[in-house]
Amino acid sequence: MSILKIQDKDIAYNCQEGKSLLDILQENGLSLESPCGGKGYCGKCKVQILEGNLEDCTEDELKHLSKDEIDKSIRLSCFVYPKGDICVKLLDKKEKNYKGLSEGYIPDIELNPVIHKEVVILEKPTLENNISYEEVLQKAVGRELNHNNIGFLKALANIHQEEKNTLVYYGDELIGVEAGDTRQKLYGAAVDIGTTTIVVSLIDLNTGKEMNSEVSINPQKEYGLDVLSRIDFVKRKENGLYLLQKVVVDCINSLLETLCNKNNVDVQNVYEIAVGANATMMHLLLGIDTNTIGKSPYATIFSKEKNLWAKSIGLEISPFGRLYCLPGVSSFIGADIVAGAMVAGLKHTKDNVFFIDIGTNGEMILSKGGKLASCSCAAGPALEGANISCGMRAAEGAIEGIQFNEDGVALQVIGDVEPIGICGSGILEAMAELNQRGLIKKSGRLNRKEDLKKEGRHILAEHLVEEDKKRKVIIYRNGDEIISLSQEDIRQIQLAKGAISSGFYALVDFMGMSIGDLDSVVIAGQFGKHLKISSLTGVGIIPENLKDKINYIGNSSKTGAMMCLLSKDAREEMEDAAKDIEYFELSTKEGYEKLFTRCLTFR
Repeated sequence: MSILKIQDKDIAYNCQEGKSLLDILQENGLSLESPCGGKGYCGKCKVQILEGNLEDCTEDELKHLSKDEIDKSIRLSCFVYPKGDICVKLLDKKEKNYKGLSEGYIPDIELNPVIHKEVVILEKPTLENNISYEEVLQKAVGRELNHNNIGFLKALANIHQEEKNTLVYYGDELIGVEAGDTRQKLYGAAVDIGTTTIVVSLIDLNTGKEMNSEVSINPQKEYGLDVLSRIDFVKRKENGLYLLQKVVVDCINSLLETLCNKNNVDVQNVYEIAVGANATMMHLLLGIDTNTIGKSPYATIFSKEKNLWAKSIGLEISPFGRLYCLPGVSSFIGADIVAGAMVAGLKHTKDNVFFIDIGTNGEMILSKGGKLASCSCAAGPALEGANISCGMRAAEGAIEGIQFNEDGVALQVIGDVEPIGICGSGILEAMAELNQRGLIKKSGRLNRKEDLKKEGRHILAEHLVEEDKKRKVIIYRNGDEIISLSQEDIRQIQLAKGAISSGFYALVDFMGMSIGDLDSVVIAGQFGKHLKISSLTGVGIIPENLKDKINYIGNSSKTGAMMCLLSKDAREEMEDAAKDIEYFELSTKEGYEKLFTRCLTFR
């Protein structure tokens, strides 16, 4: 058995021959990002080899390494298979001050939480009436108790010294009992588990107030950036499902603990967690195998809402705490999108409203005067900075705004620091600018530097370079440090644009409508906060003639989870809405391939 050592760490790890270095690192809980899930095409899992004899780089690995990196013995860990002792330095750049989205529009709802409390005065047992406290409680509530729950019995042991005691109800079900009057201590947590981020909000169930929220990168990203990569990870790794469930549960527990500490709340007084998430994220949260989602006919194990004990998956809240998973429609339209439909009021509108959540998937619902139809397209992770050579998330140092002009390039960088990469909003704005300035052709092909010079556009021409017969556009240069978009990057963005745009047109056509019939377009999710309308319409993701009809509602998945915590009626309405959303499979549309091809082109 060989040994793996990490620079600046005293621990030695066993290396099993035949496993990649990436697998060995991940199995030992060592953080290393691999957006493609170890398939070798993202080029992000770089490490520096300090000691060890390795085989030479393959042609596929060399595609992702510069000459300087090769000289420094930097390798992609997914291509490295140790055959002896090895010492490495981890090169992951930790993102600072991640710019996540937690806020959003919240509709007016009547406060009527499913979790509620009631104070009772219990008649104490006596020598003459020597009954159990379980029977005392049963007499107080006026009905038989059917609790074979050791936690409930332990709670009963704590109430005998108090005159007043508090009953905890989940709807009509008595789920717990607490000593004293604890009615003022009643909290819940609304959670959005996105493919990229996890948002947790602490909610006061007595007042309906959102006390605060915390955002984190979804730690599952270390095992694959998109849902397909994570489904594949579960399939390939013996303990893959366990790892992906554990990191997300640990993340929720950590965020909630931070929130409770900041707001002087005992986490034991959090009684319910409501979760909005896509189908894959929901399955992984519950530890349910995702294999059926990853292959035709892409069926989920479950789509309906779930009411579970929080402790059953390791969530650390009240011993009586519950977990409510919002309802979804199918493997492609999850609870996060149903939540968005609820927040946007799609079921009760008389208008024609197009709802879209743009991310690694483009999920859409069209309300034709309250009649709902949905579809989903695989946009891929390019719009979130993955599979892009200089791409990154919206963290400090990310370029989030770009304007090309005859004097050069103007940049907006998160944190006003030296740029280190480009995030989703910057990528889309760059593409809109390249399109508008004529730096790319309708086909998406970058123009030649010589052609721009012939047109007298010398300054813009200087941003175009060609290396090994491959073109790219330079966005930022500082000595040897370059941030650019390559022709392959543009192709990835183009594919994402074509997927979303074709879904938009196909769903409108499926409902027997035209683009002109739409009264509004509602955009939800991470991009809703940071994207400019001009970027969306400038690359053709949303038709130009709808630019004055676009509205943003923020993180509607988290807001939907919050509504389910605060209102029994909203919860029931969401469950009903999920049943009424028709799903339209894009691949079944006649002529869809031609539509997709048309949507790849730029104006």
